[in-house]
Amino acid sequence: MAEANYSITSVGPGDRYMKTLVEDLLEKEGIHLDKNLDYTAAMLDDDYNVIATGSCFGNTLRCMAVSSDHQGEALMNDIVSHLIEYQFSRGNYHIFLYTKCNTALFFNSLGFKEIARMEECNIVFMENKRTGFRDYLENLKKETLAQLQEMDFDKAKAYEAKLQNETESASGANTVEASGLKVSAIVMNANPFTLGHRYLVEKAMENCDILHLSMVSEDASLVPFSVRRKLIEEGTADLKGIIYHDSGSYIISSATFPAYFQKGDNAVIKSQAGIDLHVFEGIAKKLLINSRFVGDEPTSLVTGIYNDIMSEALPKAGIECHIVPRKEHDGKAISASAVRKAIHDGELDSIKDLVPETTYKYFTSDEAKSVIEKIISETDVIHY
Repeated sequence: MAEANYSITSVGPGDRYMKTLVEDLLEKEGIHLDKNLDYTAAMLDDDYNVIATGSCFGNTLRCMAVSSDHQGEALMNDIVSHLIEYQFSRGNYHIFLYTKCNTALFFNSLGFKEIARMEECNIVFMENKRTGFRDYLENLKKETLAQLQEMDFDKAKAYEAKLQNETESASGANTVEASGLKVSAIVMNANPFTLGHRYLVEKAMENCDILHLSMVSEDASLVPFSVRRKLIEEGTADLKGIIYHDSGSYIISSATFPAYFQKGDNAVIKSQAGIDLHVFEGIAKKLLINSRFVGDEPTSLVTGIYNDIMSEALPKAGIECHIVPRKEHDGKAISASAVRKAIHDGELDSIKDLVPETTYKYFTSDEAKSVIEKIISETDVIHY
């Protein structure tokens, strides 16, 4: 515990005075205030000055700092303990955090393990499970092998054999490429699944033997994940060689990439996108993925930045990056935002030319009524 008996208090969303003190402390310690926080704690001295702080967003810890005047008093231990206790109280037992590179060793001593780091942004991404990411990778491999066993064609069998024989020390993508296999990946939110998404999958399948299709499982979209997954699988059921995965906490989630779901400034988007891609590189190595396909992004700021960073980062890791021009209808790019906008405006018939038959059938069924009501109730349905 700390040498003095300092109190820790929660900072309410409307407490502008305390929020200003927290922001001032973070700024003095060289930490950027994340706009997307759902809980903030402040440690106060006897004069009600904020001498340490930490915050949460979803199942992550972030924006943690101790005043330079109180270094060496173990205040960060108290802040982290408080935040972990808070996370446990709301049922979050798998916890992630962002920290600066020079403090990663400290958090390692508290039981957090490094997953990825970006030296250029001075950010390290960590989790409180020692084997969390390793277990996730092993589960992806098991999922892949199980689905490959259901596929009856030569390239699938060759890939299955390669995965079963691959060791952690192997060179990954180069090894599978040397055997003549092209293994690609797509990560999609599909909110909802459109003909644009279908076109991207088709283009990837034209250029690979096996496609890993990771579906963003974070339930932070207007269309629930259970529905998005159903529409993706139904809309691609006729295509051979697709392996489906739930993305979990390690790909485009509130842990790795919260700015995808909540507006953040460009610096935050870039750093989080970089961390997300570092994590993907680990996935690619495990699954012997040697290329990734994404749709170009003429309208969404966050996805556009993500694509720019991806096109630069992945080739350095030996992974080809293919940015596919958007499929158009009536001279306009087909997007999930456009579909949501049409539904929001009560123009359900107009989405018929923008989505596969399976998606249209869902939205014209009784099953979709609650989702449609949710979309209509939103003031802004366009992904920023």
